[in-house]
Amino acid sequence: MNHESERLPGPRSGRSMALASNGMVATSQALAAQAGLGILQAGGNAVDAAIATAIALTVVEPTSNGIGSDAFAIVHDGRGIHGINGSGPAPRRLSAESLREAGATTFPERGWTSVSIPGAPDTWRMLHERFGSAPFDSLFAPAIRLAEEGFPVSPVIARLWHDARALFEGKGDPAFAEWERIFLPDGRSPVAGEIWRSPDHARTLRRLASQGVRDFYEGEIAQRIAEHARSSGAMLDESDLSGFHCEWVEPISIAYRDHEIWEIPPNGQGIAALQALGIVAGTPMHTSPPGSEACWHYQIEAMKLAFADAYRHVADPHFSKVPVQGLLDPSYLARRRDRITERAGDHGPGMPPSGGTVYLCAADRAGMMVSLIQSNYLGFGSGVVIPQTGISLQNRAACFSLEAGHPNEAAGGKRPRHTIIPGFLTRGGEAVGPFGVMGGEMQPQGHLQVISAMIDHGLDPQAALDSRRWRIAEGDRVMVEAQTDPRVIEGLEKRGHRVEVEDHSLDFGRGQIIRRLASGALAGGTEPRADGTVAAW
Repeated sequence: MNHESERLPGPRSGRSMALASNGMVATSQALAAQAGLGILQAGGNAVDAAIATAIALTVVEPTSNGIGSDAFAIVHDGRGIHGINGSGPAPRRLSAESLREAGATTFPERGWTSVSIPGAPDTWRMLHERFGSAPFDSLFAPAIRLAEEGFPVSPVIARLWHDARALFEGKGDPAFAEWERIFLPDGRSPVAGEIWRSPDHARTLRRLASQGVRDFYEGEIAQRIAEHARSSGAMLDESDLSGFHCEWVEPISIAYRDHEIWEIPPNGQGIAALQALGIVAGTPMHTSPPGSEACWHYQIEAMKLAFADAYRHVADPHFSKVPVQGLLDPSYLARRRDRITERAGDHGPGMPPSGGTVYLCAADRAGMMVSLIQSNYLGFGSGVVIPQTGISLQNRAACFSLEAGHPNEAAGGKRPRHTIIPGFLTRGGEAVGPFGVMGGEMQPQGHLQVISAMIDHGLDPQAALDSRRWRIAEGDRVMVEAQTDPRVIEGLEKRGHRVEVEDHSLDFGRGQIIRRLASGALAGGTEPRADGTVAAW
């Protein structure tokens, strides 16, 4: 790759991109990023740094993730690209039919029924066994210290913590009693700058470090989880935990301009981002200025088409045949693109040919790069916390469908459709870098927008993340940030879009990006809507 093709424009916002030569970690909480950087500086590689950052995030961002999260990752080891699916299945006794018979019309979002088997701990183990170089127990040390000694709660996390009180406090549900004890110890959530300690969390991390993370699935911790489930009348038991292992997968990709975009295959929704990019690539979108109403119109329409397909087809491929190749087939994408006009459209799924979350990225001097995302799903997940452990459990089963015959219909032993998606960018097969924008259904929308900003419009990683965003909401409403140019809003409305201005910027995702330049230097950007940083040396 020549230097001219990799030249990046200067900063277009109040914050410059970060530049470094030896290593870099970017995530949404500064202390977690520093934890990963410390591992790099001590001789660890990018995978070691990513794992240490992920473990630290379970402490400093409990609103979005925890030891009981799911996780996905893409690793470029300098030679090739690898993916890991760390999402767990529903307990084997779960049945959509029984929920329908009980009167449910949608899948429960909170409580034990919403819990599937957490995959994050096993993800850390498998990543380290294949790629790690530092002692595994050393990767827990920064998080243990933060949990034991305490840390000042950062502003965005304090806000999310406060907002979560209404979800669990005073509900009279015994499933939430431990959540209140742990996260509202004085009957309130911590304010920004207040020191927060989590001794139960620290003890659990120490055990995982000393006994290995399979203790979560087969040892003393697994027994505690299963016992709490039994006492609560929940379906999860020891066999559900002991039978679980994460899965290595082949990432899927699509060519976009002169780059390749990589995502984890279904049961995740990364394919929606790839479809949207494949659809929008053939429109006049790139000829319009970034952030213009014409640019946004084509992106929005492409995303609506991709979402329609994802909601109909994405499911656990071990239970339903997901037509991945068909959904990414150029001729199929061209037919989907033909549905886009100059006006907002109402798009249903096509028939392809058969065939609360944290994100982090890390890179080292040797060429290894990591894109990793882990999540409890909705804020604080299920609200179920295992007594005396600090383990809050995700509510990923809430992403199941109760529609009879749907590919994503809930079933025991089945993984739900997943929202969290790490991304990776290559050029001519060479690693360019990891990227991600967390936030539920915002994630493929964020991937589309930051990739277009960098590749179509030449923005550097920080400027791409600083740019205003849109997101599609229920009923094909288009939400835009409060700082959006009124002329853009007016233009979208004239095209028939139902535009609403939203003050809550966190609903537009939180992203991180690292790019390796032709010089070998690393360029990083961090989300301005969050508390994060790019830690580099």
